[in-house]
Amino acid sequence: MNSYFKNNVFSISLGTGLSKLVGFTREAFIAAAFGIGITYDAFNYAYIIPSFFLIIIGGINGPFHNAVVAVLTPIKNRDSGVVLTQVSIKLTLILILLGLFIYFNASLLINLIGPNLSNEAKSISTFQLRILTPCIPLSGFIGLSFGALNSRNKFLISSISPAIISVTIIFFILLSWISSKNNTTFLPSSALLASATLFGTLIQFFIQIWVINKIGLLRFNSNFDSFIKEEKRILNLILPACISSGLGQINVYVDMFFASSFQGAASGLAYGNFLIQAPLGILSNSLILPLLTKFSKLKSDKNYVKLGNNLTIAIEYCFLTTIFLTAFFITFNNQIVQLAFQRGAFDFKAVNEVRKILIAYSVGVPFYLYRDLLVRTYYSIEKTKLPFKLSLLGILANIFFDWILIRVLTPYNLEIEGIILSSAAVNFIICCILSINLKNNNLRLPFSLLFVKILLISLSATITGYTCFSIFQTVPQLNTFIEKLFVLMLESLTFFIIYFLITKFLKVNKFKVSKKEI
Repeated sequence: MNSYFKNNVFSISLGTGLSKLVGFTREAFIAAAFGIGITYDAFNYAYIIPSFFLIIIGGINGPFHNAVVAVLTPIKNRDSGVVLTQVSIKLTLILILLGLFIYFNASLLINLIGPNLSNEAKSISTFQLRILTPCIPLSGFIGLSFGALNSRNKFLISSISPAIISVTIIFFILLSWISSKNNTTFLPSSALLASATLFGTLIQFFIQIWVINKIGLLRFNSNFDSFIKEEKRILNLILPACISSGLGQINVYVDMFFASSFQGAASGLAYGNFLIQAPLGILSNSLILPLLTKFSKLKSDKNYVKLGNNLTIAIEYCFLTTIFLTAFFITFNNQIVQLAFQRGAFDFKAVNEVRKILIAYSVGVPFYLYRDLLVRTYYSIEKTKLPFKLSLLGILANIFFDWILIRVLTPYNLEIEGIILSSAAVNFIICCILSINLKNNNLRLPFSLLFVKILLISLSATITGYTCFSIFQTVPQLNTFIEKLFVLMLESLTFFIIYFLITKFLKVNKFKVSKKEI
């Protein structure tokens, strides 16, 4: 591994790690300030549309980022600056018009997303959405500049930049607490999170303008009609990717539509999803990303046998790690939620609600990562039609399962957990279809062997979970954060050792893989 690659991996890992840490701190502050009350519930509905532009479309690895990296990387700095500036201006103008439409139709949009919200929640959410609307045009340049920075190997700034919004939210909450102790009002609670997010986005926007200008990629004194070809290439890459990302976001709208029937559901989903997505994001980056370039190379060499072997090993690791996470979260759900969030407004009732949501999310963890692995495999071998069609099928299936689990099976009290289990069911079905169809692309997997190994891994996780629960169920109620942290660390270490030994004994743990295998 050369020094160039090492430096880039270090920069990305450092930035991502810091962002995750700051993100966890942000969620802990939000939990202490708002719990699962109406204000944070309303914010989660208000933030759906702006977050689509800021995170899904304009975030790292989003359509804006990927298009700019593909086009600008081989172009010299001065010409890259001209292209970036021209695309940024045109895209921002389009997003301003879109932002104005959303601002003046905020009430209608909230009614469409959360029809069963209370009138108070709808009013707060509409107010917050109007505050957040400027984030939409700002997301254009932010996303494009992510790609521009990475095209010039500036990975640390782009990796750590998303943490700015989290830091701003923490700062605003602290100011709110200080002002309340002095019997003054810093901001109304209904405006606090939305205002902090907007202010953080503005800071991120100006920092990235400064960095882009510093490395010579901001060129206002250029011919507006130059480099039309490069502009068209960027826009042609952005459009289909935005459509694909939009299909994924529709599932979020569907879930929030059904969740609006339950008070506090949106807040609980946000907390539970964060606890799941943090380790899943790390697993996805460490397990899947390094394989994609190798898959592409093996495909170009038409070495499908080796590609299939590498994919088989990746699948084994996928289930070995995700089933571990599933069992761990189910076994220690109460301790995890208490340690992460139980303080301030986040009371015992909130802990009980979020831990049930965490258990439901845990069930779907293996299928979530396995689907991610399969979809990226299809893209690496340039077979994109089936994943795209399954995205459309997934939306319809998600609506069906949400309706069944929430509306039809209400006597079983699935409620908000039913929405999460619906997504798990959809991912399971899509994984099955993608797996079976691999044979049509010259990739034949040993399904019988994999099935046996997954059963043995599941057995290992079950034994580990039951053993650890039996050992630690007699631990007395702890009060301080340090005590809870120490016990959870001890539980985690015990769980890992037992799971590791059992999977090794059953020969389903290839923790040490030789360089020849992958």
